[in-house]
Amino acid sequence: MRAVLFEEFGGRPEVVTVPDPVAPPGGVVVRVAATGLCRSDWHGWRGHDPDIRVPHVPGHEFAGVVASVGPGVTRVRAGDRVTAPFVYGCGRCPVCLAGQHQVCPHQSQPGFTRWGSFAEYVVVDNAEVNLVPLPDEVDFRVAAALGCRFATAFRAVVAQGRVAAGEWVAVFGCGGVGLSAVMIAAASGARVVAVDVSDQALAMARDCGATRTVDASDRADPAAVAAAVREATGGGAHLSLDALGSHDTCAAALRGLRRQGRHVQVGLLPAVLGPPPLPMDLVIGHELEIRGSHGMAAHAYPELLGLITGGVLEPARLVTRSITLDEAPEALATLDRPGAPGIRLIEL
Repeated sequence: MRAVLFEEFGGRPEVVTVPDPVAPPGGVVVRVAATGLCRSDWHGWRGHDPDIRVPHVPGHEFAGVVASVGPGVTRVRAGDRVTAPFVYGCGRCPVCLAGQHQVCPHQSQPGFTRWGSFAEYVVVDNAEVNLVPLPDEVDFRVAAALGCRFATAFRAVVAQGRVAAGEWVAVFGCGGVGLSAVMIAAASGARVVAVDVSDQALAMARDCGATRTVDASDRADPAAVAAAVREATGGGAHLSLDALGSHDTCAAALRGLRRQGRHVQVGLLPAVLGPPPLPMDLVIGHELEIRGSHGMAAHAYPELLGLITGGVLEPARLVTRSITLDEAPEALATLDRPGAPGIRLIEL
């Protein structure tokens, strides 16, 4: 198969021919139709993830058709249209049996612990608990955007953030995850303030339902950004989400909360950045709540897919560009640079 491969961290990725994968016991091979370009892929390429071993094929959000099934797989068959979360739970441990596959201690991850979806084929481990059947109404482009960014945002806003109608939600960083969070929070009846340094991203956030925006490009101090959020929300957000993942956005998101507010950290804060300086005095004094959000288990997808097929959520509006596999190496290497807002996909 053709795949994007890098042989050293930060080294030039290239499209090469590698052996086709074989479906393992309990797993399947999926023929990739579309796969997303995510900042997490850039972190992996730069060597920020300790689970990656080179040479490596990145890519962790995808959709396609089951090409072959391994021994022991009975619930899916070749030809089924599917997607999968970016965390494969084992399905057997106490954490998975409690329904929390996204934090399984025995998890595997495409594009991180194993080769990923910047390729013509990708393996899904423990397929019967990790594959998500796709309704005919959901095309592969939309489904590929769900595996990480949209599904992660959905769980972050709805389950971890416990959003309620009428609340103020502050979203820091209006990339793919952030714009997804804006759309989901607005569809939940919340009032959303979006924070970014890009006029284009803020305009798209307004199109996705943000009622207020804060341009952080002229506010170098996180405290100043937080003050603007508190002013825009009449005293602070009830719920904040750092969808970018930086020391500054994390601190500003916490400082922008009202008393007893809730913060969900979605954007990665890799160890290479060092520990973020958080305002723990406010966490204590204002009784703030901090949670993480790490994807969404396959069994939780039907609710999300129902909202998409029902027209309540429209992730297709976030897909702004598609590229070929041959264009993917350059796109991967430049994911840390400002670009057009929305979600980019590789179509195969």
